[in-house]
Amino acid sequence: MTELSLDGLTKRFGTLTAVDDVTLDITDGSFVCLLGPSGCGKTTLLRLLAGLEPASAGRVLVAGRDITDTPTHRRDFGMVFQSLALFPHLTVWQNVAYPLKIRGRPRAECRKRADELLDLVQLSGVADRRIHQLSGGQRQRVAIARGLAIDPQVFLLDEPLSALDANLREHMQVELRQLQQRLGVTTVVVTHDQKEALTMADTVIVMQEGRVQQVGTPMEVYRDPANAFVAGFIGTSNLMPCTLHDDRTLALSGQTVTLDPEDRVKAAPGPAVLSIRPEDVRLGDAGDGLPARVAFIRDLGESVQFVLDHDGQTITALFSPQARPAATLGDRVGVSFAPGGRVVLPA
Repeated sequence: MTELSLDGLTKRFGTLTAVDDVTLDITDGSFVCLLGPSGCGKTTLLRLLAGLEPASAGRVLVAGRDITDTPTHRRDFGMVFQSLALFPHLTVWQNVAYPLKIRGRPRAECRKRADELLDLVQLSGVADRRIHQLSGGQRQRVAIARGLAIDPQVFLLDEPLSALDANLREHMQVELRQLQQRLGVTTVVVTHDQKEALTMADTVIVMQEGRVQQVGTPMEVYRDPANAFVAGFIGTSNLMPCTLHDDRTLALSGQTVTLDPEDRVKAAPGPAVLSIRPEDVRLGDAGDGLPARVAFIRDLGESVQFVLDHDGQTITALFSPQARPAATLGDRVGVSFAPGGRVVLPA
């Protein structure tokens, strides 16, 4: 069944439309990432789901029930704020139990539930500490445990890992995903970190200027972008202007290119954009493909990046160390693309 549905959801602040006619179905038990640049409307959309902002138009439904006008505290949603919003004057277990306390649950029940959740997030040994005595990762776990205290129908998180350093952030990404899988709770996370979305989510929702640009699995969004914005925002993509003649041929830098059956065409004949991921770029001898010069080489450890100059346009290529081309800085090379690696998008 569909756990959470948005029907034409819109939010306006005066003349600014922050969320523009968003219609989505989020499946029960799924992990969804709202992804987009700063100011695209993803946090406003999350606040609409939580009931922290009133909708200007549209509806929010849970299991078919309209909760658009239901107050926040009656939605049975858990939430983790970007700032975490933990109470410094309370102990760890009191922070976790707070949502139950304000609902009038007995103290013994609050303590029992807090202990269960702290054990779940591997913090049972710090239950009586104050928040200032915890590390950043421990505080993050406390906020997650508090969000889960009421056994929420939907769990909402607003950039929950943004304040952590890179190594701890990656570790917490894995922990959060494993926790969600164990509990099976429908989870919606706001992030602007592409890697975070691609490695954690069942479904990625890409937003720009208040509108949904694409909904799909991480691999669908990465390999089959809906438009040039998605191709350029998700990971790294070479976006090259071209002219599409028909669904099998196009003109690129004065050359006629025949597309492979595995390549995808999403544009009408005329001006278009060719999108190629760096791992789909191939280097050969000069004269074999598009002419280019090796402008920069960067060894990234797990991969090697070649930056190529093609008539003033930059093309980025990525290779494993084992497949590193023999070309060196300044060499003239020919550039071609792997079958199925090209996506022709509207200009």
